[in-house]
Amino acid sequence: METKDKISRLSVTEKALEVIWELEKKHGDLMFYQAGGCCEGTQPQCFEKGGYYPRMGDAMIGTINGHEFWIDRDLFEYWQYSHFTLDVLDGWGPGGFSLETPLGKTFKVHYRLFTPEELENLEPVKRSE
Repeated sequence: METKDKISRLSVTEKALEVIWELEKKHGDLMFYQAGGCCEGTQPQCFEKGGYYPRMGDAMIGTINGHEFWIDRDLFEYWQYSHFTLDVLDGWGPGGFSLETPLGKTFKVHYRLFTPEELENLEPVKRSE
């Protein structure tokens, strides 16, 4: 997906978007955070906006339906050359802290490497301060 001639780092499946709409109705503004380990592994987590604060240097790689998607700074260094597609699966993820858990769902990211041409024209990331 391209915006203003820049290549997006993030997209979402229709199935995940349906879950996000459901979560918006119940919780309002949302945010996503994908950590680099601990109890949730690298599973993307969905929180009410302000329910989690990115650490210094974490990267915001884009938005989904207007909701920021943040990546742990160390994880981003590893995955910075990849496009993220947010998807959702039936079942529970390893952490259970994410808002979709009570729905019997878990968010998941699919990755693909950017082409050399895409790498030259990526949307910039925002870093937390």
